[in-house]
Amino acid sequence: MESVINRVVSARPSPHHSIVFYRAGGQCRLSLDELSQLAWRVAAYLRRLGVGAGDRVGIIAKNRLEWVLLDLAALRIKAVSAGLEAGKFAASSELIDRFGLRLLFTDAPPAHGDGNDDRIKDIDCLLAGLGDLPADPDGAAVSYRPDETTTIKFTSGSTGVPKALAATVGSIDLSITGTQALFAHGPLDKLFVFLPLSLLQQRYWIYSALAFNHDVVVTNYELAFWALRREQPTVVMGVPAFFEALRKEIDARVARSCGNASEAAAVAAMRRVAAFEAIGNRIRYLWTGSAPANQDMLRWFNDCGMPIFEGYGMNETCIVTKNAPGANRPGSVGRPLSGRHISLDANGIVIVRSDYPVNTKYLYAAPGDSERIFMPDGSVRTGDLGRIDEDGYLYILGRADDIVVLQNGHNVLVRPIEERLAACSSIEQCLVVGFGRPCLVAVLCTGHGEAAQPTITEHIAAMNKTAGDDERIGGFVLAPQPFSMENGLLTSQYKPRRRAIEALYGKEISETYEAMA
Repeated sequence: MESVINRVVSARPSPHHSIVFYRAGGQCRLSLDELSQLAWRVAAYLRRLGVGAGDRVGIIAKNRLEWVLLDLAALRIKAVSAGLEAGKFAASSELIDRFGLRLLFTDAPPAHGDGNDDRIKDIDCLLAGLGDLPADPDGAAVSYRPDETTTIKFTSGSTGVPKALAATVGSIDLSITGTQALFAHGPLDKLFVFLPLSLLQQRYWIYSALAFNHDVVVTNYELAFWALRREQPTVVMGVPAFFEALRKEIDARVARSCGNASEAAAVAAMRRVAAFEAIGNRIRYLWTGSAPANQDMLRWFNDCGMPIFEGYGMNETCIVTKNAPGANRPGSVGRPLSGRHISLDANGIVIVRSDYPVNTKYLYAAPGDSERIFMPDGSVRTGDLGRIDEDGYLYILGRADDIVVLQNGHNVLVRPIEERLAACSSIEQCLVVGFGRPCLVAVLCTGHGEAAQPTITEHIAAMNKTAGDDERIGGFVLAPQPFSMENGLLTSQYKPRRRAIEALYGKEISETYEAMA
């Protein structure tokens, strides 16, 4: 297997392809060659600050040019980057000591009392600090073995301090080359990145641009819709919640434009036009994963002429399966990438074995955490319930954690119920609870407040008519605010934190059950 990482650190990229960064207040566009030369200067800067091979460089910042430069510079001197999610971690001396960082770059003020710690660096000052440092590499050429690690990534975790994983070069190469074999990203492509760069997979597409010579756009979630219309990407990779929000915005625009038009063909044509206005007319494909995707949403984008492919993976395995052109089975999350192997244990839980695993244990985890996930041979026990069809396509049925055990002892898999709830136009987010209770209750987010109650009640009544006894929704709670990363109710991959949501709305949930008694 060719090493993409070795190609990134040694080859000179094309000057004819670019990377653009969107931030509040403006944008910055460079050729890939200019990015590479800047990264070498940052590498020299890190050396001047005493950073060497094996040293850890922490980054707490929103997506920006300096984030990418620090990551690439660390690769080029064999330092180890540690991407820490902005908002979840605070820049502090305690954090540096806890994770063994040599330096920590941040765009946020240090914790109170740590402003004089010279290991904490203002990322805004990075480019100004380069001075006349050379753009050309010095010293011996860098080369990585598959078992060496380049970065520490952190699990999104639903509670407590996130566990860390030291990601191996082999696992990164396996994911990028496996994806490249399916989608053949090349000179005509422009990939769109907006999820946090602290998620290692988002950096893959920057490595891909440097290795395979295509364009890439980097922004953040808040500016994503705005940047999409201006950049006209060919590939957009995002979590289902992003595509659901995009779909609702486009449908709302069509509803405002079509007035009393009721002919299905006319509405579909207008929707297609509106979709291309919102995303651009160069889309080759869309890619979604990290959380369950609603099949109606997938069909919607396909009907608009934008193929969307669902995949599967997790921090501990990276990309495992993908649907792709010519190998797309609706309802599944695709077949394994080359070098990934899937099986099911006796309880139907998906087991993933990799030729080059991400790692075989956690860093900074509680006793027993590694053993619960990593098997003796390095395989990963995912905790996801699945089935594999006769052609090797994987279907994810839900999390083992998504099973709610009712008071009567019956197990209910709530993910399909949540998907049916989300089909209601008045429901933006939902979570179904009921452990140890007589029936299920839903916690719902809506942008319409109490006014949405009649529509939601009607939708749930229609669902209950066709649901089994244990799958019926007995009542619902309207959350006053959406689930978000800022309020701690979503992970960085936009998955709901079940325990946190149940704890926050525990009083309202109990009152709903009392009203039904």
